[in-house]
Formats: sequence, structure tokens, C-alpha cells
Amino acid sequence: MPWFVKLEQGLVDRAHFDAHLRDHLDWVADLQRRGHQASSGYWRERKGMNGDGAGGMLLFQASDWQEAEAIVQSDPLIRSGCVSWVLHEWRVVAGAHQGSDQA
Repeated sequence: MPWFVKLEQGLVDRAHFDAHLRDHLDWVADLQRRGHQASSGYWRERKGMNGDGAGGMLLFQASDWQEAEAIVQSDPLIRSGCVSWVLHEWRVVAGAHQGSDQA
């Protein structure tokens, strides 16, 4: 299955974000149980894509772009308006994930 990366930028204050964080973590755990190899985290320096606010990333597998986009749109942080996002298909050429999707 191809790998996908969701990059995100925080849009709300910390209290609003934290109110939805447990649902997001449960959602990531569900993706893992369903075989999507999901990993989620935030930038240590707590800078978003444009240098302001918080930001993070989700790395996961999906069968195709449509499934990947549907997965991202089901994220509780997105459904609650906590983050803006951009999705990329990641073509691995070297490293631990090499060979998982060589098209």
C-alpha cells in the first residue's frame, strides 16, 4: 500500500485543541488496528507549516488517494476545525519503508 503524509497547522487555542486530542489519539489507534501503519506527532519546536502556532504530521498507508483523503477527513482534529492540513503521497526511495510501494 502507498504511504501518505498529512501535514497540519494548528488553528485554535490550546484548550480547544486539547478538548479533541483524546479522540484524535483513539482515532490513530483505530487506524493502527485496521492496518494503516499510522504514526502521529507534533513538531518539537511547536511551529506550524508557516512558522506560527503548533503543527504536526500523520504518516500512514492507504490503498489509494481517495482512501487517504477519506481517512484524513475523518480525523477528529479536522472535523472539529482544530487544524488545517495538506496531504501528500510519499514515494519512498530508501530506508525502512523501501519496497512498500514502488510504482
